[in-house]
Amino acid sequence: MTSRIPRDSRLRLVRPRPLAAAPTAVNQRRSRRPAPRPPEGTPAPAELARMARSVLAAAARVARWADAALGPGGDSATADGKATLSGATAERAARALGLTPAQVRADWDTARLAGLIEVHGDSARPGWRLRAWDRDDSAVLRGWVALCDAWSLAHPEPEEYEAAAVAEVVTAMPQVLSFLQLSAGPVPVPQLLDLLQQRVTELRTERCEVDYVPQSDPAQPGTHGSGLPRELRPKVPLQRPRPASAVPAADAPLEPLLDWALRALASVGALTYCDGQATLTPLGSWAVWVKLEQICVAAQSPAGNIEQGAEDMLRGCAQLRPNAARDEYRAWLAARPVGSAVTELIDAARGEDALLRGLAFEALRVVGAPAEPEVRTVLDEPTLRPYALLWLAEHDGADPEDAHEVLTREEATWLWVDTAAAVADHGEAPLLVRHLESAVQPTVPALLTEVRAVGHPRTVQVLVALAAAHPDPALAKAVRRAAFQVHTGG
Repeated sequence: MTSRIPRDSRLRLVRPRPLAAAPTAVNQRRSRRPAPRPPEGTPAPAELARMARSVLAAAARVARWADAALGPGGDSATADGKATLSGATAERAARALGLTPAQVRADWDTARLAGLIEVHGDSARPGWRLRAWDRDDSAVLRGWVALCDAWSLAHPEPEEYEAAAVAEVVTAMPQVLSFLQLSAGPVPVPQLLDLLQQRVTELRTERCEVDYVPQSDPAQPGTHGSGLPRELRPKVPLQRPRPASAVPAADAPLEPLLDWALRALASVGALTYCDGQATLTPLGSWAVWVKLEQICVAAQSPAGNIEQGAEDMLRGCAQLRPNAARDEYRAWLAARPVGSAVTELIDAARGEDALLRGLAFEALRVVGAPAEPEVRTVLDEPTLRPYALLWLAEHDGADPEDAHEVLTREEATWLWVDTAAAVADHGEAPLLVRHLESAVQPTVPALLTEVRAVGHPRTVQVLVALAAAHPDPALAKAVRRAAFQVHTGG
């Protein structure tokens, strides 16, 4: 019987298309589901971005000044490593911008909350949103939503009440804002106060139904009673020391606290508050809708990995089909601040599991532009560089089928071995055999020579697995010989 496998002594490889191929989800064309539409009457994104730029104009001005005056080699921006603008810097900015130091500090804080400025210890640097401010409406809107989410931090809370009382009001305000959106017009403050009282009562009731959680920690589920992932819960003001005469939460009147909340939301442009009535602005109405969409996405996690860390989430997605995995990535990302989510994914990619490395960068594709700065920082890490180069090429508009062209021959070979390690650990033997077709080398001997030279730590295991899986005895023998030579250093 004649074997169907040709016994070409040169052991040529079939090469239907170049590398970049596995794990399974990597470089597959991604179908996009239609984006949900905001409520009827919502301004177009360009108009919303214009409104957001107007609200954040003063903060962007201070951020640009800081970018120019406090860049590399400039003076220290902060005095305490906690993002508090130093007195000398505030005075200097005030003179340059024609403002008072108090105005500079307020605009500085707004710029930080909106992500226009990032503070690291005693140094400040422009955030990616400032870089994209004039050309990217989505970056502007993301910045304003970040500020709106932090409304309770943007306006000083009343100090005469216990922190628990303030936390209850902050936790209850999403329901108040949802009611304002449904009303689609001015709502009298007494009506909002009645709704706030009902919601605070519910929170206190829920707190009594769970194990005791200290009320001084408003981030605990028992205090919030929301059932949402931590990252989707309202941001509660940092708890400063309260006077001994602070009014306990149970006795705190809600009218002054509601007044504070409405004024704080008005200060970030989410609503208008005057003549005893409150009305959501178009930006505020859109932000409420965005938050509800995030909650809905988070609630529709197909595999239930929202509360998991990045590594466990990626392991949970390993057996999902690409579309289902992307849905899971979206749900996981919706429940977290973008910055911390990207950091988690990159940390997971640094681990020893090559499959998680590929899946982490697939999840970063779902993140999109906000992940670019962090992805660029790993270009100097040999383990992540090929993945980062492919990610950046696709982000810059390259077709996924052609993105491999940005890799050098050595980088492509390293990625081939890393992908083979993922297939060997998590796939089946036929997948590993088919993986040969994705190599950039035209022959098996050329592939083995370059694989040995690239120095991947999993080279021996990959070659042994490939030799065991391949049905061609001659090829399997050559691969085993190469594995032995790598193992012995020959």
